[in-house]
This record gives sequence, C-alpha cells and structure tokens, in this order.
Amino acid sequence: MKDFVIPAIDLKDGKVVRLLKGDFEKVKVYSSSPEDMAKFFNDLGFKSLHVVDLDGSLEGVPVNLKSIRAIRKAFSGRVQVGGGIRSKQTCQVLHQEGVELFVVGTLAIKEPEAFEDILHSFQGRVILAVDSKGGKVAVGGWKEQSGLKPEELASSYESKPIWGYLYTNIDKDGTLEGVDLRPYLEFKRWTRKPVIASGGVASLGDLKKLFSVVEGVVVGKAIYEGKINLKELL
Repeated sequence: MKDFVIPAIDLKDGKVVRLLKGDFEKVKVYSSSPEDMAKFFNDLGFKSLHVVDLDGSLEGVPVNLKSIRAIRKAFSGRVQVGGGIRSKQTCQVLHQEGVELFVVGTLAIKEPEAFEDILHSFQGRVILAVDSKGGKVAVGGWKEQSGLKPEELASSYESKPIWGYLYTNIDKDGTLEGVDLRPYLEFKRWTRKPVIASGGVASLGDLKKLFSVVEGVVVGKAIYEGKINLKELL
C-alpha cells in the first residue's frame, strides 16, 4: 500500500487544507506547516506525495512555491504537483525545485498547443488531470465546465507522451462518502496508461476496492480525519 496510496497536501495561503467538492468557501485547515506534514508522510515510508497549489489553480501561476520547496526538501520520495501549471516555464521552475511529475488539466483543454509543447519538453513527466463533475471535465480550479466527457479528453492524448491520468471525481471529493468505482472502470476502458484515482475515499475498504482497478489513489481527508488507520494501512 505504500506504493499505491499517495497522500495529498493541498496548499492554501501556505497552510495544509482540504476543500469540500472543490468549493473554496468550504475550507478546513489541518496544519500550518506543509513541511512537517511532508516529513510525517516521509517517515511513515510513503513513496509518493500529491501536492496541489489551490491558490495557483485560481491564479494560473504557482503561488505556494515556498511551501512546495519546503515539501520537496522534507520528502525523499516522488513528488507530483498540480494547480496553476499553465506554461512550460512553470514546469521548468518546478523541475528546478526537484518536482518529478506535473499535474496539468486546464491547459490541455484551453491551450492544447501549449500543453503539447510541455509534453515535448517533459516527456513522460506530465499527468493529465481529468477532473470530472457531473460527468463532464471541469477546468480553471474546477470553476468552469468544459463540456467534454472524461473519455473524450483521454482519447485526445492517449497517444501522446504523458505519464498517465489523475481522475478526480469532484462530486465525491472531500465528502468521505466512499468511492464510486463506476467512473474509474469506465475510464479504464479508454486507456492503457496508468490511472490515479481521487475523490471520496473514506476507509481501508475503499482502498482495497480501488487496488484492482487503478494504479494509485490520492488520499487526503480520510487521513487527516483519522478515517484510515495508517499503521493498519502500512
């Protein structure tokens, strides 16, 4: 499970937070030190960390770069960062900070040429974010609906040199309602690349269900709220 579960550190104003269904008005702060949280996950032996610059997702540029730098120094495993990555220059900045994978979504839909430029420069290092809300892909910090179905987005980039996909079920994100396997099972029909699931995980049972469906799962609130016993998990 250390390889399968990817703890999430969502950053807002330099603090570790979680949103409810992506709603920036429904924020809960869990820690004022992202660095300490990263060290906590590192000491437990997790192999990967998922970091989201929530402020950056709205601004379109990284806002919490100082926190990302501190996280990178505190965590020895792989770090993937999303939120506000809208240019190759941003990827270069994150690359210089030691970030291995870049999670990009909005750019792939709004500026496909710029997105493909990133793919060419960072082959195999881009995770395409597929953020699904009501069966359609959301963009711009989940504030806008694109009108595209998740499988339509996947079919556009399946042959491109992306690492894989992060499929987030926004309708479940931060709710602790449990995982709905159906969207992931459907999405897996359209790709042979790795898929990381996100949204709704509430128990160890959810993780067991996902284990046979996807290649990884991002877990945030279930860890912070103590719904998953980390000692039992590991």
